[in-house]
Order: sequence, then C-alpha cells, then structure tokens
Amino acid sequence: MNTEQLVQQLASLSTEARNPASQQLDRLTTLELVQLINQADQHIASRLNSALPAIAVAVEHIVSAFAAGGRLIYLGAGTSGRLGILDAVECPPTFSVPSSQVVGLIAGGNNAMFKAVEGAEDNAALGAADLQNIQLDHRDLVVGIAASGRTPYVLGALAYAKTQGVTTVGISCNADTPVLHHADIAICADVGPEVLTGSTRMKAGTAQKMILNMLSTAAMVRSGKVYQNLMVDLHASNEKLVARAVRIVMQATDCDLATAQVALEQSKMRAKLAILHLLSGQSITDCEQQLQQQQGFVSRALEALR
Repeated sequence: MNTEQLVQQLASLSTEARNPASQQLDRLTTLELVQLINQADQHIASRLNSALPAIAVAVEHIVSAFAAGGRLIYLGAGTSGRLGILDAVECPPTFSVPSSQVVGLIAGGNNAMFKAVEGAEDNAALGAADLQNIQLDHRDLVVGIAASGRTPYVLGALAYAKTQGVTTVGISCNADTPVLHHADIAICADVGPEVLTGSTRMKAGTAQKMILNMLSTAAMVRSGKVYQNLMVDLHASNEKLVARAVRIVMQATDCDLATAQVALEQSKMRAKLAILHLLSGQSITDCEQQLQQQQGFVSRALEALR
C-alpha cells in the first residue's frame, strides 16, 4: 500500500479524526489540559456497552479453550501488543495458571515491548510466523488487537489462525474494519477521536485494556478460579501475596488470622483448598479430591462435601 492509499485509509478512521473539543489543546493551561483528558476518558465505559454481548461470547469461547487444554493468545502491534502482554503476564500470579496458558505476542518480538521496532506492524507474514513459532494449536483462541482495525501484522495472524481451525477474536476501535471482518468474533470499541489526534494509546488504549480485563477475568471466573469475589487461586509468591492469601481465607471463612495461617500451611499455601477445608470441616485430602472432581469450583465442591 502506497502513502496516498494509506492516507486515504486513515482518513476514514474515527481514531484518526480531529477532536473538536481539543482543537486549542496547545493553548490550554495545565489544569485545563488534564481536565479535558479526564472528561474524554469518562465516556469510554458507556461506549463499550454495545460491545458487551460480543465480549461475553468471546469469554465463553476462551473458557472452552481452557477446558480443552488450549491457550488464550493476544496479538498486536505497539500499544495494542503491549496491552496484550500486560494482561497475559498478570494471569499467573492472580489465578495460578501456567505462564503458557495466556500468551502475549507483539510485532517485532519482546524487544518491541520497550522500544518501537519500525516496520514490524506492516508485516502480515510476521504475524503468521509468530503464531507458528509458538506451535499454534486448534484448541487455542487468538485475540487480534488493533486500534485502527487495519494492522497487517494482526491481519496476517488472524488469517493464519483460521487456516488452523482456531477461533479468532478481533478488537478494533473503529467500526467496519478488516480486523473485525476477518475474526470469528468482532469486538468494536468505537471511542471516537483522541484528545491528541491519532494518539491511540489514550482513549483507544484504555478501551482495549478494559476489554482485555473483561476477557481474562471473566474467563477465569467461569473456569473456577474465583470463589464469591475472591481470587482464591492466587499464587502467593511474595510477602504481600502471602498476606493477601491469609486475608482471603479470613474473608471467605470469617476465621481469625491464626486459623487462616494454619489452614494455609496445611494446604501448602493454596487459599482455595484452605477455604474449602475450613468451610466444610473435611480433611485436606478429601477437599483436594473434591476440588478436582468439581473442576476447581469451590462452591460446587462445598455443596458436594456438605
């Protein structure tokens, strides 16, 4: 695609349009600047309402992928890729899943997380190659993230995923874009022009982060990683998380600190198992067996033990 064609394409995108409210951005005071940015951000959540049904469908497919032993794979360029990686790396400590279960790929490789790799996002073949390099499997689910909805790297990855029988999700901040048309499940977060024209790390980036939060968190809840609203499958890998595990056990069972600590020690620091043990009054061994039978759902295991 030549420059003239690309200019024409960008002219059709709402994320590239000038925001009338910020036409005099360079003349504002510092307070006025931050007030304007804050005002623009307040509209993001409501603009996602229409996308919620598609997000829910995507969550159900992610849950099915996990149940089949598949992975959730995020893929994007620039800010979009970095947001996918951010969401992926937070899943193991939050939900005690292996780092291989939620994967983030970015155009240009891991170095692009910290420094732009010029031209990588324009390479459709690179998107396919990155999926090949992680041995994409038909059980996986691929989420292509592109604020513009036209990023060749993402389109190449989505096209390759389809040839492998993989379910695909497309996230775009513009309506009627190739990423949405090339995905099985289309999620459009049309948040409109940015305060700083074309800077999609702002409203578009925030909308994308909100969507990824919903996808991963809801999928983990639906996969038995949560009891009530407590992250009972957290991995207590540092002092703060150990303290959080103790507090979670106390909140879930109304026990005191000493009781929670003993239960966690007996459960090898597995908050979910400690909670079930305290609530059911059954042995650690019986609780562990029941959790396995109930696919990790504490509420179901508790009903079975009572």
